[in-house]
Amino acid sequence: MTFRFEIWPTLAFIVVVLSWVAFVIVFLTGMKTTYAAESRRERASIIGIVLQALSYAVVWTFHRQPFTALTPSSKPLEVVIAVLPMILAISSVWFFHAAIRALGKQWSLAARVLEGHKLVREGPYHIVRNPIYTAMFGMLLATGLAISAWLGLIVAIALFAMGTTIRIRSEERLLRNAFGEEFDAYAQKVPAIVPFMF
Repeated sequence: MTFRFEIWPTLAFIVVVLSWVAFVIVFLTGMKTTYAAESRRERASIIGIVLQALSYAVVWTFHRQPFTALTPSSKPLEVVIAVLPMILAISSVWFFHAAIRALGKQWSLAARVLEGHKLVREGPYHIVRNPIYTAMFGMLLATGLAISAWLGLIVAIALFAMGTTIRIRSEERLLRNAFGEEFDAYAQKVPAIVPFMF
């Protein structure tokens, strides 16, 4: 096997890895101990978390030859394919950070509603109802475009979609029970995960 080194794919890899470091730091510093009593927790969301974790394992495991382009292409297209994951990764970290800040002490890994829970609609929650999943999907795509083989990326996207669907349904069931018509009105105006689409 011959080792090839290409500058743009290498730069994309470095930016994506550094973005993952930032993502993990934001995740760890965003976790706060919440002493408010939980009024409800959705255990089904754990299955969604496992599927999302598997999607990341797939995208990192089924990689192509290191520091090479996703597809053989012309130099301008290679640059575009390398710049896209860099933009996705950096903007995903920013979006993730903004979403956690907007949630404050209400943020948690598994779906739950606390006593005195507030329906957050500010910041990124004004753009999508689930901005943390939007950011996570952005990181998945960025990683796939930077290092994964096509098949790995496709399988990872399918696993992520299944896991995210389970988590969104679990969380929105809790929010609908807690906020009723207020949540329904919000859900009609704001897409679930993809800005201006779904």
